Amino acid sequence: MSDPLVSENVSGMVISAIKEMAIRSAKIPDVASLAWGLPSFRTPEHIRRAVEQRLETDPDIGKYALPDGLAELRRAAANTHFEATGIETDPDRNVMITAGNMQGVNALLHVLLDPGDEVIVTDPGFASHFQQIRLCGGVPVYWKMDEDQGWRLDIDALPDLITARTKAIILVTPSNPTGRIFSEQELRHIGQIARERNFLIILDDPYCHFTYENEERYFNLSSVPELSGHVAYLFTFSKTHAMSGWRLGFMIVPEHLKGEVLKVHDATLICTPRISQIAGLAALSEPPVHLKEFEDTLAGRRTLICERLDGVGHVFAYVKPEGAYYVFPRILVDHEDSFEFSIHLLEEANVCVTPGSAFGPTGEHHVRMAFCVSEDAINLAFDRIERYFPR
Repeated sequence: MSDPLVSENVSGMVISAIKEMAIRSAKIPDVASLAWGLPSFRTPEHIRRAVEQRLETDPDIGKYALPDGLAELRRAAANTHFEATGIETDPDRNVMITAGNMQGVNALLHVLLDPGDEVIVTDPGFASHFQQIRLCGGVPVYWKMDEDQGWRLDIDALPDLITARTKAIILVTPSNPTGRIFSEQELRHIGQIARERNFLIILDDPYCHFTYENEERYFNLSSVPELSGHVAYLFTFSKTHAMSGWRLGFMIVPEHLKGEVLKVHDATLICTPRISQIAGLAALSEPPVHLKEFEDTLAGRRTLICERLDGVGHVFAYVKPEGAYYVFPRILVDHEDSFEFSIHLLEEANVCVTPGSAFGPTGEHHVRMAFCVSEDAINLAFDRIERYFPR
C-alpha cells in the first residue's frame, strides 16, 4: 500500500543498486567487495596539510561561501580548464563550484527538464544518472552500445533517438561501467548533432586521468570552441584527487545557464562546504604529482583483475576496459537475472558485485566489478568465485 505522504515520483524509485549492494554487504562480515567505485587512495598529503593550516588560521573556514563558490577556487578551476582544453572561461560567468558531479548534474537537470522531457543516456551508463532524470520528472532514453565491438557507440542510431522533447545527452568517457573511451570522431559527431538539433551535452568527467596506455585516445569535447553554447563540462575531485568524501567539483557552463543553475544550487544546497573548497584550492594549486602513482597502481590492478577473469572464463566473458576502473563482464553461468546472481554471490560466496541491470537494459546479464580496491580484495574475491564456481 502506498504512503499518501510520499509522492508517486519518489515512491516509484529505488535506491541505486550500487548503494544497495554496499548497504547489504556492510551487514555481512568479511565480504570481498568489488561493488563500489570508491578509490583506496588517501587524499594527498599537500591537500590535507593545507586544510589543517587553514583550520588554524582562517576564521571563516566554517562559514558559508557565496553560492557559486569561492572566487579564488573559481579562478583556479577556469585556469585548470584552460590548461586542459585551451578554452578560456570567465570565472564569474561560466564557473560553478559544486558538491561533486552528482550534485552538479542534478542541478543542471532541474534547470533543463519539465515533466516528460527526455535525456539520452548511454546503455550501459551510470545508474545514478537514470535516477536523477526520473527524479526531475524526465525520461531517460537509452542509447545502446555495441558489446561485440568493445562497447562502441552506434553513432548512426543517435538521430532516431532525438525528439522534440530531447533536452540533453549525458556522456561519461572513459565510461562507467564499461571503461570505453569514446573517440574524438564520435564525440565531434555528437557535438555537431547537438548544435543542429539544439540540445545540451552534459560531460560528466570523473575518469579523464585514468586512461592507461590509451591516453592519446581521450578527447575532451569541451575543447571545441564552436560547441561552447551546447556543452556543460563537469569535473569532480573525487577520483583524480582521492577526495570522494569531500564532495567537491566544478562545472563549466554556458553563460545563459549559470544564473539558472544558481537558483537550484541556492535552493537545495546554499553552497558547497567552504572547507572542501579550501581542499580543492590546494589540489589545483600544485602539480598533481600523485596522479602517476594512482594511475600506475590502477593499471596494475586492471591487469590483475583481467588475469583473474581469464581464470574463470567459464563464469564470465569480458571486454578489457580502456580507462576508468571498472570491468563489466557478461555472466555465462546459469542465472535468472543479474540481481539474483549478485545476491547469491554475496550471500553464499561473500563476494559483492553490482548487478548490471542497474546500468540500463543492455546491462542485464552482466555485473560491474570495480578494481580501484586493493589487490588483496581483488584476489580474495576471485579466490572465492573460483571456489563457488568450480570447473
